[in-house]
Amino acid sequence: MAVLEWLLGFGGAALISFSLLTWAKNYQQQRRLREAFYYLLERDGGVITLIQLAASARVDAEPAKDYLETQARAFSALPEIDPEGNTFYRFPKVERSLLSAGDDWD
Repeated sequence: MAVLEWLLGFGGAALISFSLLTWAKNYQQQRRLREAFYYLLERDGGVITLIQLAASARVDAEPAKDYLETQARAFSALPEIDPEGNTFYRFPKVERSLLSAGDDWD
């Protein structure tokens, strides 16, 4: 009986550890995506491609695609295609004065 209890306890601890590691990895990935998205948004005048976001955030294409599509829906940005056939999203331009104005909010 003690062996079964030990195995259940060890299994539970392993499951919790795995869950925490997965959560931490997802949290860091989302943080990198968010930072890269807003950096690219400002740098490139609101035009972002999937490959730019994935490379800048250093994440795989699938999570970058999910993030970019979520942001596109939130900001009502539609995908466009350039003359070379590359798909990009055009978001509203970020005004530099609006970025620094956030410091005054309390």
